[in-house]
Amino acid sequence: MKILAFETSCDDTAVAVIEDGHIVKSNVRLTQTEHNDYGGVVPEIAARLHAENWQPTLRQALSDAHCEIQDIDLIACTKGPGLQTSLLTGTTVASFFSLIHQKTLIPVHHIYGHICANFLERSPANIVFPSLVLTVSGGHTQMHLWQSPTDIKILGSTLDDAAGEAFDKVAKMLGLGYPGGPIVSKRAEKGDRKAVDLPKIYLAKDSLDFSFSGLKASVYRYLAKTPKPFTDSLINDLCASFEFTVGKIFLQKVKRVIDRYPDIQQVHFVGGVSANRYLNQILSDFCISQNRTFFTPKNKAYSTDNAAMIGAAAYQMWLKDPKIASVQHLDANARYTLQEAFSGFSNKPV
Repeated sequence: MKILAFETSCDDTAVAVIEDGHIVKSNVRLTQTEHNDYGGVVPEIAARLHAENWQPTLRQALSDAHCEIQDIDLIACTKGPGLQTSLLTGTTVASFFSLIHQKTLIPVHHIYGHICANFLERSPANIVFPSLVLTVSGGHTQMHLWQSPTDIKILGSTLDDAAGEAFDKVAKMLGLGYPGGPIVSKRAEKGDRKAVDLPKIYLAKDSLDFSFSGLKASVYRYLAKTPKPFTDSLINDLCASFEFTVGKIFLQKVKRVIDRYPDIQQVHFVGGVSANRYLNQILSDFCISQNRTFFTPKNKAYSTDNAAMIGAAAYQMWLKDPKIASVQHLDANARYTLQEAFSGFSNKPV
């Protein structure tokens, strides 16, 4: 089963060919560096670049996979959530190929794609249920109870800023550039993680939700009373302390979930921030102490937005119910929910 997948939810034009839901035949991603000068993604620029980039990205993906469009069994595409103007490129192209080549089409929820990224380059038997999934990607910070490949329950979500956004905003305050997450992590490697005492916001005693606006604000207040220019030592220490604090918050929330759901066997860390080495290490160490297995994407390319994960998710949806795929026009939906994504199953999850 070969799936041609498209992902254009934000500022990366991505196309992949996935076989049997976990074998990556190709995974091509064209990053839009034009946004760096603006300190964030400009929707109008993203839309224009997607329109320019999808054809060469598709050609490269098919070439790398050594196949033609005729060899494809299914087409998959991110329907949402994301930037509406960006999503439109992927959904329009996927709909065009579905109709012209009479290939069945599967709409995929972007976050579900991140969750299924841990199937890539692994035997499906390695993923066991129930599992906890910590998804930290762009504007999303969520925890899910993963009860079967297509049965997912949201346990907690961010109430304001997501962790990835907080990383980017801290980098912007320090004048480090965009995207900020990788830069902050790199500078943190040289700093003292306990140099700056930042607030660890856990919310109510039993809350599984997140809040990072207060942490971001505390960094702003700290810098407001710090003489400029900022020294390299101060930047490194602040980045390290910020990363340490985010890690503490993640650990506390994961612990709360495991205490509440002791049958959880695995902890999965996915999304763009799952490429962070420090956060990976502390979560892995915690899981070892709890006799749980820790999984993160096999390749950093599967942590950031990519089309391979969309193909993996589409395959799981097709396994659950082949009728989920149909030759159709696919409408982009910037506010697409997981409930909507799974509403088309003939036999819905219990």
